[in-house]
Amino acid sequence: MPLRFVSATCLFLVTMVSISMPPAVAQPTDQGVTAGSQFYEVRTYDLGDNGDAASVDDYLANALLPALNRLGIETVGAFAPNAEDETGANAIFVVIPYDSPNQIASVRDSLANDAQYQAAAKDYLDRGPQNSPYKRIRSELLSSMACWPQLKVADGSLENSERVYELRLYESANERIGDLKVEMFDNGEVPIFLDCGITPIFVGQCVLGPQMPNLTYLTLYPSESARQDAWKAFRVHPDWKVLSKNPKYAGTVSRIDKFVLSPKPYSQM
Repeated sequence: MPLRFVSATCLFLVTMVSISMPPAVAQPTDQGVTAGSQFYEVRTYDLGDNGDAASVDDYLANALLPALNRLGIETVGAFAPNAEDETGANAIFVVIPYDSPNQIASVRDSLANDAQYQAAAKDYLDRGPQNSPYKRIRSELLSSMACWPQLKVADGSLENSERVYELRLYESANERIGDLKVEMFDNGEVPIFLDCGITPIFVGQCVLGPQMPNLTYLTLYPSESARQDAWKAFRVHPDWKVLSKNPKYAGTVSRIDKFVLSPKPYSQM
C-alpha cells in the first residue's frame, strides 16, 4: 500500500510554523552527535496510472539533485520498487537529508532563484494539468534518532549494482506507544540489525506526516538474497528474542508499510 505522506507544500508551510517553537532537548549518544541532529524528507512521487517516470527521472537527475548538491546537500537518494516488492507501488522515492528545519524552508526559495535549476527543470515544470508527470508528490519529515543520529552510506556500496534497499514505516497506536518504539530502537534494536547484516542508511521519528505517530528507516543489503537472509537471521537472533519479549514494548507497532527498493542510476545512496 503506498505511503500516505503529507504533501510537500504542506510540509514547508507547517515547517515554517514549527521552527518558531522551542526545540526539543536532544539526547546525547556515544558517537559524539545527538538525536535530532539531522532531518530527513522522504518524498514520494506517486506516478498513478498515467505518470511519466522518464520525465520525473530526468528532472531529478539533471535538475533537482544537482541543485541540492550546489546547496550543500550532497547525499540524495532516489529509488523505485524492485521486482520483489509486493506493494504494487508505482512511485519514485526520494530521500533528502537536512541539517535543520530552517534549511528545508530555504531550499525552496533557493531553487526559485537558481537559474541553472530553472533551465534544467523547464520541460518538467512547463507541463500542465493534462500531462502532469505524476499524480501527486507526498512527503514526511523525520528527525534522526539516538540509535543512528546521522545518515550513513556504507563505503563502496554505490559500486554494487546488485544492492537493494528496504524502506519501512512503523505506525504506533498513540504518542506514548510511539515513543516506546523509539526507545526500543535506541535500547538495542539497531545493534541486532548490524549483527544480522541489516545496514541502516537512516532511522528517524516522524515529525510531520499523516501516519503519525511513527518511525521510518531505510536499510541496505548487498543483494535481494542477502536481504532475505538478513531478516531470517534477525527473527531468530537471541538478543531480539529477549528484546521482543520485554512486556514494556508489547504492542508498540500497529502497522508496517514495507517497500523493497532498487536505486536509480543517479541515486547518491
